[in-house]
Amino acid sequence: MSKPVVLVVDDEPDLVELVSLTLSRMNLDTASAGDLEGARELLNSRHFDLCLTDMRLPDGDGLDLVAWIQDNKPLVPVAVISAHGNVESAVRALKLGAFDFVSKPLDLGALRKLVVSAIKLGERADGELTMRGPRLIGHSAAMDTLRQMIARVARSQAPVHISGESGTGKELVARLIHESGARAEGPFVPVNCGAIPTELMESELFGYKRGSFTGAVADSKGMIQSAEGGTLFLDEVADLPLHMQVKLLRVIQEKTVRPIGEAREVPVDVRILSATHKSLATLVRDGRFREDLYYRINVIEMRVPSLREHREDIPDLAEAILRRLSRRLGVEAPEISAEALAMLQVHAFPGNVRELENVLERALTLCITDTIEAGDIQLRTPMLDGPGAATVSAGGGGHGGEEAAATVGGGALGEQLNSIERDAIVKALEQTRYNKTAAAKLLGMSFRALRYRIKKLGIE
Repeated sequence: MSKPVVLVVDDEPDLVELVSLTLSRMNLDTASAGDLEGARELLNSRHFDLCLTDMRLPDGDGLDLVAWIQDNKPLVPVAVISAHGNVESAVRALKLGAFDFVSKPLDLGALRKLVVSAIKLGERADGELTMRGPRLIGHSAAMDTLRQMIARVARSQAPVHISGESGTGKELVARLIHESGARAEGPFVPVNCGAIPTELMESELFGYKRGSFTGAVADSKGMIQSAEGGTLFLDEVADLPLHMQVKLLRVIQEKTVRPIGEAREVPVDVRILSATHKSLATLVRDGRFREDLYYRINVIEMRVPSLREHREDIPDLAEAILRRLSRRLGVEAPEISAEALAMLQVHAFPGNVRELENVLERALTLCITDTIEAGDIQLRTPMLDGPGAATVSAGGGGHGGEEAAATVGGGALGEQLNSIERDAIVKALEQTRYNKTAAAKLLGMSFRALRYRIKKLGIE
């Protein structure tokens, strides 16, 4: 198999020689061009696995070459070599589609990591990205657009900010970006910024050295270093306190981290993805989120659509969710009637896919046959404002009425009903000498429904 080939575009012979020598020691071939015209001619005449270009060239700007490659050779990753401290140009390059950037004077260690990631991206599927693990479900235009955006941003190392309402699946999108890109073999480290107490946030993210504070009995690697070679996903990044925003900005700009008690900064190689359901632009305007950090994490912005924007995907989502819930409980997945689906498709779903999953789990609990009917669907609609607001069921009649009553007035009644049901099931099992098929017939429910209720209620 032939060696991967890297095109180096720079008008400084010493730098070209340094890069070529470094890459040859990595068992890579190189070619070079001193200007934009020469680079375009070479790119048109042969295959390259990566292009490294300087920002300033005799006949134009390296950004022009980045844009040209995106239009004419989109499967060739391109990285830019920028002057030290010229962060704005590097960010512009990432927005145009550059894979990554490296600053002068060259850090050869960082250069090697960049090249390895870029070559790996090309090797994964001959230029075509493949999604492993969990997938986006649905065939709507909104989901197709989101898939295309994931595929595009996965070819870059640029920070991505994922916006969208709660429950839309922002972490799933982040995982898919990670799984579809060059860092798929590295760790994916999710961090819920809103769940970490403020006083622990620095030690959790940055780590610490033994003896740096009371209780630090051993060195601890922070979450940022734990993501080395992979992806750090900062969920609810809007909840970061201002003093931590300053520290995170330095991590992104300098690609280094300083654990608490450490005298020097340690280089880190992580890709930053972030998400929030809040408007970062509004927080910046109100002075609650740093503008400089906003522009660094928001190099590429993706929006995950609400479930209301792709209602046509609800049947596919419902089927997949029921299959997963049933598999977890070891029971056969039920069908879902057309009437039940129709109810789901007209509901607003303010909680999005997370709410849909909750509704279907309740329906699976209520269902006494092999089909979920409209009466099993309990859609909670707010009736009062403020704490303690009651909820009513928008579901149909039938055997779902008792559960609807349980949702009005708090959890005590629900617990009471569960206790009554548990006693009834245990009694039926005892009467049938623990023959579940006979017990299900005695209780007037399907064998699958009985198995589900036994697991759900924790009956041994």
